[in-house]
Amino acid sequence: MGERGAGGSRRRRSGPRRPSGGGPADGEPEREAQLGPEPPAESDPDGCWDFRCHKVQESLLSSASGYSNYRGILNWCVVMLVLSNARLFLENLIKYGILVDPIQVVSLFLKDPYSWPSLCLVIVANVFALAALHTERGLAAGSLSENVGTVLHTVNLLTILCFPALVVLVVSSVTPVGAVFALSIYTVLFLKLFSFRDVNKWCRARRQAKAAQVRSASGPKKANGDVAQSEVCYPANLTYKDLYYFLFAPTLCYELNFPRSPRIRKRFLLRRLFEMLFFIQLLVGLIQQWMVPTIQNSMKPFRDMDYSRIIERLLKLAVPNHLIWLIFFYWFFHSSLNVLAEVLQFGDREFYRDWWNSESVTYFWQNWNIPVHKWCLRHFYKPMIKRGVSKWTAQTAVFLASAFFHEYLVSVPLKMFRLWAFMGMMAQIPLAWLVGRFLRGNYGNAAVWISLIIGQPIAVLMYVHDYYVLNYEGGQ
Repeated sequence: MGERGAGGSRRRRSGPRRPSGGGPADGEPEREAQLGPEPPAESDPDGCWDFRCHKVQESLLSSASGYSNYRGILNWCVVMLVLSNARLFLENLIKYGILVDPIQVVSLFLKDPYSWPSLCLVIVANVFALAALHTERGLAAGSLSENVGTVLHTVNLLTILCFPALVVLVVSSVTPVGAVFALSIYTVLFLKLFSFRDVNKWCRARRQAKAAQVRSASGPKKANGDVAQSEVCYPANLTYKDLYYFLFAPTLCYELNFPRSPRIRKRFLLRRLFEMLFFIQLLVGLIQQWMVPTIQNSMKPFRDMDYSRIIERLLKLAVPNHLIWLIFFYWFFHSSLNVLAEVLQFGDREFYRDWWNSESVTYFWQNWNIPVHKWCLRHFYKPMIKRGVSKWTAQTAVFLASAFFHEYLVSVPLKMFRLWAFMGMMAQIPLAWLVGRFLRGNYGNAAVWISLIIGQPIAVLMYVHDYYVLNYEGGQ
C-alpha cells in the first residue's frame, strides 16, 4: 500500500519530476519556467495549477516592461524609407528623364576654360601663410617687437578675408561654386593662422617668464627616449615643413607636436578613397536629378506668394536636401578627413561625435564639427571667459562669429547680401533656449532633427529665389 500510495501521489502530480538535487530535470527548464513553481498537493486538490497560462506582466511597448530590442522596427523604418524614396526617385525619372550630366560640373567652376580665377586665388593663399611664418620668425629672434608683430598679424588676417572677397566681387569670370571653394580655403587658412599666431605667442610668453624651467622641461621625461627626442620645442617649430604640415592637417588648432599614427594603413586608405569617389558622384547625381528640378518648380509659388504651394515645395525639398546633407557629412567628415589624416599619419581622428543623439541644440553644435568646436573653445570662448566675460555673452559671440562666416561663404559668392544664413544661425540662440527649457530626452532630439530637416531648405529656397530674381527676372 505504501508503494500504491506513493504511486497515487505521483499520479496526482502532473508536473515534471525533480531529480534528487532539487533542481529542474535536464531538458525541462522551459516547461518549469512556463508552469511556474509547483504548488503543494493540499493547496491544489483538483490539479488545476497545470492549466494556468497568465501572470502579471507589462506589454512590450510599455516603458515599464523594460524591453529594448526594437531592431525589427528599426529595420522596418529603413525598408519603408528606401521604398518611399525609391517611389520618389522613379517618379522623378518618369517626369524629368535622366538629368545627370558630369560635364555640367566643370562649368560650375569655369566660365572660360583658359581662365582659372578660383585656382589662382588658392595659389596666392601661400603668400599669406609665408607672411605669418616670417612674422613669427622675426618675433622669435627678437627683431620684431610684440606690438609690431600684432599689427602685422592683424593686417595679414584681415587681408585673408578681404582680398578673396574683393576678387570675387570684381572679377566676373569667377563662378559661384568656384568662389565658394576659394573662400572656404581662405576661411580655413584664416582660422589656422589665427591658431598658429596664438600658440606661438603662448610659447614666447612661457619662454620669457620661465626660461630656465623651460630648458629643463624640454628634456626627455618619459622612458621612451625616441618619442621624447623627436618632440619639437619652440622656436624650432618655425619651419616650412612644420607650417605646411599644419596647413594640410585635418585640424584648425595648431600644436608643436601633433599625435602621429605609427603607419599608413593601405586598406583603410583605399576604403576611404573609394567612399570619397562614390559619394561625390552620388551627391552630384542627387543634386542634378532631384534637387535642381524641385528648386526650379518652387520659383513660381514664390513669385505668386502662394503660401500653401510654398509650404508644399518646402516639404518636398526637405527630403533630398537632408539626404544630400547627410551624405555630404559622411563624405567630408569621415571619408575625406580620414584620407587626409591617414596620408599625413595624423593621429587624432575625432572629427565628429554622436551629434545624432543630440537632445539639445547646443549639444549638436558642440559635436557635429569637432575641428571648428575645438578652435572656438580654445581661441575664442576661453579667452573671453578669462577676460571676465559671462558665459552667455561668450556663447552669443561664438554664434555671431559662426553666423558671419556662414553669411560670408554664401553672400559673397552669390554677390548679393540677404543675411538669410546669418539670421538662420542667430535663430539657433532662441531655439537652443526653447529646446533646453521645455523639451527633454526624445522630444529634444526630435526638435533638433526637425530644425535640421526644415531649416536648411528654407535658407536654400530663400537664396535661390533671390538669386533667380536678381540675375534672371531683373535682367528681363
